Amino acid sequence: MDKTRKLQEIGEKIKTCQQCPLYQTATNPVPGQGSASAQIVFIGEAPGYWEDQKGIPFCGAAGNLLNKLLSEINLKREEVFVANILKHRPPDNRDPLPEEIKMCTPHLKEQLLIIEPKIIITLGRFAMNYFLPQAYISRMHGQLKQILWQNLNLALYPLFHPAAAFRRGEVMSQLKDDFLKIPQIIEKIKPLELKPTQKSLF
Repeated sequence: MDKTRKLQEIGEKIKTCQQCPLYQTATNPVPGQGSASAQIVFIGEAPGYWEDQKGIPFCGAAGNLLNKLLSEINLKREEVFVANILKHRPPDNRDPLPEEIKMCTPHLKEQLLIIEPKIIITLGRFAMNYFLPQAYISRMHGQLKQILWQNLNLALYPLFHPAAAFRRGEVMSQLKDDFLKIPQIIEKIKPLELKPTQKSLF
């Protein structure tokens, strides 16, 4: 079975998932979108209003900013894969709860193991803390980390969430600067034999 079909099957599982109560208040599940062979996977926090309405990740204002930033480094949405830690919208866009993350992230794990990306770009602290539980986004943004995760050698590149960039001008500037470094970072990434120095929280 090819990667595209495997991702579609995970998407079907997510549509019927009732592991946590979020499915009761969400309009649509948001499994993820993009290429099954993507070298780059972007991971955000959780669906917002428009994502919940359309079932598509990053399709609101934050998504428009993400698309613009991608175009500035000559990438298209269909060339990458975009997903979230949670697959259903939390009520009123509240922060994800630890138990919700624990119950939902097995779907994300399956997706990443299928895609096998060269680099994971986390958007915001919740996505970053899934891989680097003790890290602070204010200190880690724009810094490349090489980790061994689920037997995959991964390059992890934390960035501020695009939604946060709308709230603070300095965050917008930092996000843009960090984003423009992505092509150079991809060129530098090489397979490494690593010991598991970093562990996922769940």
